[in-house]
Amino acid sequence: MAVTPELSLKEGDKAPTFTAETNGGNTVSLEDYIGKHVILYFYPKDDTPGCTKESCGFRDAWQEFLDKGAVILGVSVDSVKKHDKFVEKYSLPFTLLADVNKRIVQAYGVWGLKKFMGREYMGIHRVTFLIGPDGNIQKIWTKVKPAKHAAEVLEAIV
Repeated sequence: MAVTPELSLKEGDKAPTFTAETNGGNTVSLEDYIGKHVILYFYPKDDTPGCTKESCGFRDAWQEFLDKGAVILGVSVDSVKKHDKFVEKYSLPFTLLADVNKRIVQAYGVWGLKKFMGREYMGIHRVTFLIGPDGNIQKIWTKVKPAKHAAEVLEAIV
């Protein structure tokens, strides 16, 4: 059974800023994207079934996101090396952030207790934030269905 995270961030709040290493060995900050819509999607692990489905959904709608002036940033606690393999294997055209020190997942409140097959453990909850051009959170999805998620995010960008 999935546990829905209790987020302290709400729609309308200023999005917490961050700087992180990315696939390809670059570094980005949220401030780099002021003036654009940012889709910040948190996912548990590279190259797992749900995460692959969600990431490939964003990949397949990539041009539509670009047409709306949006940027997609995926975040997990995987390393840059794992992100590089994931990006290459599935031809992901957007940036993945390697939050190995868990600063971003904790700032956004998506790191927490999870339950799976009777086991409890700490991990990333699958949550997406739509951050507006002004740096404020416009929408938060806490119940993400990986296969349909890109379409609902795309629909929310106006």
